[in-house]
Amino acid sequence: MKKISLILAALAVALMVVGPVFAQAKKAEGQAQVQTQGQSQTKCPVLGGNIDKNIYADYKGYRYYFCCKGCDEEFKKNPEKYIEKMKAAGITPEKIPTGK
Repeated sequence: MKKISLILAALAVALMVVGPVFAQAKKAEGQAQVQTQGQSQTKCPVLGGNIDKNIYADYKGYRYYFCCKGCDEEFKKNPEKYIEKMKAAGITPEKIPTGK
């Protein structure tokens, strides 16, 4: 009976020590996910290179940037394919600027 009590006490102490460590790790993981969601676009959705803000395509109210000429044309063939890829990476395209 004493062994069972000792084992239960040891488990309780272990949970008190380890529990907060797991909770902190879970919290940090959640914060990392929040930070990656809604990132602005820095990479081309077609080839993955750094974007050139002079090369873009507007689609359904949003502006998508590309690394080089040709990627914009490839995007236009199947925009939803590349938009899904960007969404999966947590990238939020910018809205088409309304200008003067």
